[in-house]
Amino acid sequence: MSAKDAKVLKTEPLKEETAAWTKLILTTYTDPLGKQRTSEHAERRTRPKGSDIDGVGIVAILEKPTGPELVLQKQYRPPIDKVMIEVPAGLVDAGESAEQAAVRELKEETGYVGVVSESSPIMFNGTSAHLLSDPGFCNTNTRMVHVTVDMANPANQVLKPELEENEFIEVFTLPLKDMWKGIAKLEKEGYGIDARVGTLAEGIEIAQRWKL
Repeated sequence: MSAKDAKVLKTEPLKEETAAWTKLILTTYTDPLGKQRTSEHAERRTRPKGSDIDGVGIVAILEKPTGPELVLQKQYRPPIDKVMIEVPAGLVDAGESAEQAAVRELKEETGYVGVVSESSPIMFNGTSAHLLSDPGFCNTNTRMVHVTVDMANPANQVLKPELEENEFIEVFTLPLKDMWKGIAKLEKEGYGIDARVGTLAEGIEIAQRWKL
């Protein structure tokens, strides 16, 4: 069984009263010239009370003798009807910090046990079909949490993901130094590239090219 075995069977309008994850909002605002305008957008229903974010993206780096590698996932996303190349990610639970959510989600989705090194500012842009959307369309936000995975840790020798019944995730890694070439190859093979993965790869490529 592969993530590529999934497919869309049909699409239809979603009624407001049956939507579990999102709701549609019509906002009236004034532009910089004082003209009144309207904007349509979606909002998540799942942000925990008291939290400033909806979820986390996880930059998980494996420490290997051959060089650092980034943990990635292949996961089918119905809105795009493609298998996406993504970093591990997930929603924040009530009472969790971004860092706690990142360590938990990494273990659940990949089996890896890691240690947080740093977190990004709150971000609003991305294209993952499940978690993030263009801020012109959705108010969803996230923090990117950097996690280091010690491969000498016995817990990382035999991985035991804890996937939910509706999760079908294939975990793999790419060397950081080869990220740009790696995702270009995956796109040619028919995979969709999550914006967070593409932006990270592009940043590494720019740094290498300009010797930053």
